[in-house]
Amino acid sequence: MATVTEAPPLAPAPERKPPRRRGRWTPYLLLLPGILWLLVFFALPLVYQASTSVQTGSLEEGYKVTWHFATYWDALAEYWPQFVRSVAYAAAATVLCLLLGYPLAYLIAFRAGRWRNLIMILVIAPFFTSFLIRTLAWKTILADGGPVVGALDALHVLDVTSWLGWTSGDRVLATPLAVVCGLTYNFLPFMILPLYTSLERIDPRLHEAAGDLYARPSTVFRKVTFPLSMPGVVSGTLLTFIPASGDYVNADLLGSTDTRMVGNVIQTQFLRVLDYPTAAALSFILMAAILVMVTLYIRKSGTEDLV
Repeated sequence: MATVTEAPPLAPAPERKPPRRRGRWTPYLLLLPGILWLLVFFALPLVYQASTSVQTGSLEEGYKVTWHFATYWDALAEYWPQFVRSVAYAAAATVLCLLLGYPLAYLIAFRAGRWRNLIMILVIAPFFTSFLIRTLAWKTILADGGPVVGALDALHVLDVTSWLGWTSGDRVLATPLAVVCGLTYNFLPFMILPLYTSLERIDPRLHEAAGDLYARPSTVFRKVTFPLSMPGVVSGTLLTFIPASGDYVNADLLGSTDTRMVGNVIQTQFLRVLDYPTAAALSFILMAAILVMVTLYIRKSGTEDLV
């Protein structure tokens, strides 16, 4: 008769250790280098410039904080034409960049094919050259008696732009047109890249669906492509308008005393006149004006959650 053997008792299950909780301070430690960078190179200089703008005195006697806020009003009252000119030049350059950059970004995103990488390299290539050298190159391109001036004169473009006040006679250099051309060229990549990124994300099947619904190509662009690319349009216009409005290199090299922008005034006040309170006040007025215009623009375009 077979004997029944008892099964050995089961070993107790090993006690599971509770999972180690990640340190709650880890995200803040990872953010610490960036926060320190912004604090040292942005926040502290901003505070210093704010205190400089309300100082009075001279370079010989020294400047002291006297909370002289009248400097802001005096600076704005004296240099408001340069502010208006800066906004006008930056707006014109932004519109030109959008008109030139959107077709190119559309071509790269949907039609370039195997040439896409090459075209992107050509767009980015100007960044490998100094901003100053690129602007000096435009001084040669727009020189008096050059092929560009000759072609514009033959097409009677100079007559129209001279009537509008953008050129002077048969000249392009030292005119508003030259400054706007320089701004457009230098900041065009900042418009193309966001546009390309936004257009590339559009699903091509949306275009096919619109075509299946007998929509014309113009209707597809107006109803599908352009609305979906609005984040790129807003980002590109901001990346173009903001630095263009504070630029002074193009106005200095391609313009004249009649085309001075507020950036040229700030440079002169800081480095030549040595009127630091006025220069700091102009900087803050420019920053506040750009901030207000950008906020209104983003709200008007309805892309607060996309930018």
